[in-house]
Amino acid sequence: MAVNSYRDLAVWQKSYQLALAVYKATGSFPREEVFGLTSQVRRAAVSIVANLAEGNCRHSRADYVRFVSIAQGSAGELDTLLWLARDLSYLKDTEAPQLTEQLTEGSKMLNGLARSLRDHQGRGTGD
Repeated sequence: MAVNSYRDLAVWQKSYQLALAVYKATGSFPREEVFGLTSQVRRAAVSIVANLAEGNCRHSRADYVRFVSIAQGSAGELDTLLWLARDLSYLKDTEAPQLTEQLTEGSKMLNGLARSLRDHQGRGTGD
């Protein structure tokens, strides 16, 4: 399948679905967390998908690699925040494992994309 847009990337689609799931799950967090953990979890999830889009729209492979790296960092941040939310009992029993599984799958895809971009960097791409 040809990639005409970042929206065609399986890793972007997976990350987008994760961001939606995170928003739904954090809707039940305590009200006093709206400017704390709720906001932080949501921003980390959105950062993954937004950085994939921004990096893909850049005109150099080096920029793309950098933005994928930022997305990877956000994935690590989100993992930590989900553990915290789970241990504080802010997530329902079924939500924590589902979100963690989605994040793990997405992180593997991110790692593969980063590896692919680095492996092909500077090989006649004009970047």
